[in-house]
Order: sequence, then C-alpha cells, then structure tokens
Amino acid sequence: MFPADSDVVVVGGGPTGLLLAGDLARAGRSVTVLERHPAASPLSRAFGVHARTLELLDQRGLADELLATGRPVATLRLLGRAGVDLSRLPTAFPYVLITPQHHVDALLGRYAAAQGATVVRGAEVTGLDQGPDGVTLRVRTGDGEQAVTARYAVGADGAHSTVRGLVGLPFPGAVVLRSIMLADAELADPPADGIAVDAGPDGFAFVAPYGDGRFRLITWDRRNQAAPDAPLTGEDVRRSLVRAAGTDFGLGRVTWVSRFSSDERQVPCYRAGRVFLAGDAAHVHTPAGGQGMNTGIQDAANLAWKLAAVLGGAAPDLLDGYDAERHPVGRTVLRTSGTTMRMMTVHARPLRALRAAALAVVPRVRPLADRAAGTFSGVSIGYPRGAGDHRLVGTRVGDLPLRAPAGRLAVALRTGRWVLVLPAGASLAERAAASAAAGERAEVVQRADAGPGLLVRPDGYAAWAGGAAWAGDATGAGWQPVLDRWSPRRPVPAAVG
Repeated sequence: MFPADSDVVVVGGGPTGLLLAGDLARAGRSVTVLERHPAASPLSRAFGVHARTLELLDQRGLADELLATGRPVATLRLLGRAGVDLSRLPTAFPYVLITPQHHVDALLGRYAAAQGATVVRGAEVTGLDQGPDGVTLRVRTGDGEQAVTARYAVGADGAHSTVRGLVGLPFPGAVVLRSIMLADAELADPPADGIAVDAGPDGFAFVAPYGDGRFRLITWDRRNQAAPDAPLTGEDVRRSLVRAAGTDFGLGRVTWVSRFSSDERQVPCYRAGRVFLAGDAAHVHTPAGGQGMNTGIQDAANLAWKLAAVLGGAAPDLLDGYDAERHPVGRTVLRTSGTTMRMMTVHARPLRALRAAALAVVPRVRPLADRAAGTFSGVSIGYPRGAGDHRLVGTRVGDLPLRAPAGRLAVALRTGRWVLVLPAGASLAERAAASAAAGERAEVVQRADAGPGLLVRPDGYAAWAGGAAWAGDATGAGWQPVLDRWSPRRPVPAAVG
C-alpha cells in the first residue's frame, strides 16, 4: 500500500513525472507518484537530450551522470548534410546528447527516490474528484482499490492520459502521419558520423546510435500505411530505409519494432482547478527535432517550484503562471516540429526543390541558424514579463561564474531555492544586508563577472534584475517584493511562557 494523503499526487512515472516529484520532495513536500506499469520499460522512444534539459539536470547535480551514458552531437540533422549547428549555443552543453530514454528514466527515478518521493508501480488511477481544498483519486493496485487524497494532482501520464479524461479537458488536434515505424537494430554499415536523416519522395528515414552497438531507426513510407497494430517486420523497415535513404545501412538483427501515429494536439489549458497536466498529457507533436521528452521535463521544472511555493504559503494565483508560461512554449514546439516534419515529407518535385534550396541557405545565414538552434535546444525559451520589468525578467539565466564557494550558478541552484545574485562590486556590508533580507528563502551569491544583480527563480529564470551598481538594493528595495510574493517568509512561532 502507499500513503493515503500527500501534498501532491503525480500520475505517471516517466521523465516528466519523476523530475516533478523529485523537485517537490527536495522542497520538503510530500509527493506520491502513481505509475500504472508494474516495471520500468527497457524500451525508449526518445533518445536525444537537448541543451536546456541538460542545464536543468546540471542544476540538480545529475548532468554528469547522464553525459557518461551517451554521445554529444553538435549538429542537429534536419535532412541529408543540412542541419542546425548547436556548437555556438550560449551554454555549457552546446550539443544534443544522444542517449536512450531509459537512461533518463533511471536517472530521474533515482533522483525522485533520493529526495524522498514515494513511487508506486502497478497503480492505475480509475477515478478523480475535486473539492475546494483538495483532490481525491481512486487507485487500483494488485492489493485492491484505495483512495488517495492530495492538495493538488498532476497528470503526467502520457498522450492517452487518464487524468486528462477524468477532468474533462479536450485534446484538440489532428493526426499528421500514420504508421511511422520504429526499430532498434544492428547496422553493419552505419552512417559515417552515426546519424543520418534522409527523405525521398515517398518517405523519410532517421538513424541514430542507441548504445550497445544498436541504432534507433525511425522511418515512414507513403506506400506502407498500415494500421498501428498491424504486423511489422524487419523487412518492412529495410524497404522503407532503402526508399528514403537509398541504403539499408547494412541492417542486421532487429531487436524491437513498433508502429505509431504522429499527432499534433494540445489541451486548451494546462490546469483544471487543482489538477495540472504536463508533458505528453498536455501536448503531443511530431518527433522531428526530438523535443517531446525535453519539453515535458521543462514543464515539470516550471510547475514544481510553483506548487512548492503555494504549498508553503505563496499566493495561489502563482499557479496560473504555469499555463501562462508553458502553454505558449507547447504551441511553439507543435509549430516548429510540425513544420520540420512537413518539410521532410513533401512529395511534389517542385516542393522538394524548394526544400533543398531552403536547407542550403538557412544554415548559412547566422541569425536564422542561431535562432533555429535556440528554439530546438530550448535555450532561447523565455517567459512574459510585466510592464516596467527589466528586459532580463523572464529570460533564462545562463550558468554565471560566481565567487567561491558556489563557483557557478548551476551549483547554487541545486538547493532548489531562489538565488539572489549580487553584482561583483557589492561590498561585504551589502552582502550581509542582502542575506539578512532574504533569510532562508534564497541563496545569496556574488558574480565573478560584470553584470547586473539578479533574483533567479528555482527553475533558472530571472524574476528581477537591477543595475550593476548595487547601492540601494542591498536591503531589498527592488527584489524583496518579488521574493515576498513568490516565497513568503514563514511566520516566527510565538514565544512560550
């Protein structure tokens, strides 16, 4: 059995749900993850971890462990030799890490457990009721039925989300491609750099190293539009590869095959009362650009600190910011991945000629190429700022160099708290005053480079920015109202006796 009451119940034990649970537990909140599958799957659909996701993992002390499982690739292939150059990204991770999703699953599972989250497998949610103060879920396990209550619930249970259905949120959109083939296989003649993306008039093929000498193959064949549950063989995959890429790459032993349909869908709102949706439960899109798992993890990082803050006494309307910030991001991902996929599957000869011309020009135009790199990697994602806010508010804060002991911002963020970054010129007295004003709510650090003072949210985005001269702000004249609203001070207990 499992706890009958938690601050938050997360339905779904994939990367989105596990990062969310780990962050909530790190913040001192009780959290239970309900996963209907009895065991973790060794199979993986996702295999690329983008720069922004690696930054988030670094801010939790997890990036190095994941980097050891995969291969960094500095070019995100779009078609043939054309691709998006990631090497100029303003990040410590100027590449996409090619590693199977099961490594990410395992890493985040360990993170959630280490922080104190309860993860229950073989637990299927069958009902959900909301009240003014919480949520009650009905759960079926091997031991029978059980009810679990929570202040809030999060559906991170995938494209066929039970939670989404139980709260009655629609999932508008359409099927983009039917019968995309997935396979894991050994290749005797793999692409020279390990990755290939090719397209012919009747389909496309994607090849990426999967580890252990295997490769992940994703193919689509206009001539083979079978139902998702139709039999699929290695020979079907071979024919599709040859039609799209002109070679089967020496296809050898095939260890796994599957079909799926690629949809573009997004819920109108990521919140229904005390229930939130994240990851594929909130948005699905084509696999082009490898953004699905990454977008879900970034959803979780955004939502977790807000839930923790409201559970700690922050204004409840802070939670409205989750949909306000992440829904536009999901919409952008649908648009960019959908445009890329449609470009790959054009059939008419004139459109294919136009595609070739565009792919020849865009990578050479630096502003366009950098914009594409920032979009696919997630590094350029920003959130709306209010009237009169500094231009940096809502932007991602890079891994700033800091004075000892933190050394860099990613390390300072590992506590899960806010980080108040003082300019390099702040005096010891100003630092002491800022620390007293922030209290236990924020880490107070000092830049080792030039730049303004910043108040950084737990997810690494700027909530306030000031001038490079710290005078007048050391006691919180600018930043403290922001911190007070989103991370109120805990009341001091009254003296006894």
